[in-house]
Amino acid sequence: MRIVGIDARFYGPLGKGLGRYTQEVVDRVIEKSKSSSELNLSFVIFLSPENFDEFQLKNERVSKVKLPFRWYSVKEQLLFPFYIKKYNLDLIHFLHFNIPIFCPTKFIVTIHDLILTRFPAIKATTRNKFIYILKNLAYRLVLRRAINNSLKIITISEFTKKDIISLFKVASDKIVLIYEGAANLELAKDSRFVEKQVEEKIQNYPSKFLLYVGSAYPHKNLERLLKVFNVLEKEGSDIYLVLVGKSDFFYERLKKDEPALELIKARRIFFPGYVSDVELSSLYSKALAFIFPSLYEGFGLPPLEAMSKSCPVLSSDHSCLPEILEDSALYFNPQDLNDIVNKIKIINQDESLRTDLVRKGLLQVKKYSWDTCAEKTLKVYLDALGLNNI
Repeated sequence: MRIVGIDARFYGPLGKGLGRYTQEVVDRVIEKSKSSSELNLSFVIFLSPENFDEFQLKNERVSKVKLPFRWYSVKEQLLFPFYIKKYNLDLIHFLHFNIPIFCPTKFIVTIHDLILTRFPAIKATTRNKFIYILKNLAYRLVLRRAINNSLKIITISEFTKKDIISLFKVASDKIVLIYEGAANLELAKDSRFVEKQVEEKIQNYPSKFLLYVGSAYPHKNLERLLKVFNVLEKEGSDIYLVLVGKSDFFYERLKKDEPALELIKARRIFFPGYVSDVELSSLYSKALAFIFPSLYEGFGLPPLEAMSKSCPVLSSDHSCLPEILEDSALYFNPQDLNDIVNKIKIINQDESLRTDLVRKGLLQVKKYSWDTCAEKTLKVYLDALGLNNI
């Protein structure tokens, strides 16, 4: 029996986008290994105190361990190696770059993107400048160790793969490209009572709006998007902006910027904060279009989720997004304010374009499957363990 560890401390909603990736991979890899009696594997799932109860054991070959330290911490570096040794792991998969630099067994790491190196901005942290610089140096050390010492690197786009090769001079055959899945938001899971409440709430939104879903980190480029809507508002446009994302330091800071204050005063912008999946699904169905102005992404799950709900997508043409979305989105240069303004006007005026984007989007989403992602991830485990002939 070979023992595989998986660092699942980001598991579930707690970890946001990374949490969804972790949950889908962990659940499906375990299920697929369970369905094959030929695979002589057992799993140790490492969790945080916050998500320990959320992960449910459904397999006698799976055990879960609560780690008493958080990601990116000194304790993570000092204590994690002892847990890896304690459970006699033959292999461990780190679903993010934050490995213990003295990992005592062979490991695989998933590198989602290189935002850390491409956008080392002080505005991307809540800490003071000195602490940020120190932590950024530590992150870079850990990232380099993860890339250099891993048995295999999993990336979620060809763009990220090329970025790693370019920046770290890694051999191409060390990197395995495994696309994420595109989850369809399920409306049916909520009761009719909840659906009715949501519909009443949705009535408070404007009749015509662009929707954004995600964080307000600097690379998401929301500051420029607000300036775009300042221009549209001054031109007399009837389009509003709805920004969905958990209220945190970055969203609160964004609200205090001059462009946001002007839009708030003009009542042209809404900040609903975190919303449930059923409410988000309703917002997708009501939105004129989904807009994604990001400067840098490793995969780009939010626009795919919008497509899965028949919402036309306006997207940045930077990083991996043209690779992932192909011809199913209307693209703009996220650094060109005028281009964004013009593309918003086009999608507003052209109903046939919106209809065509919805059709293409629904087809595009089908190309990305969490089951396929899990199958390919499991194959990487087997190859690493020398069990690829099973």
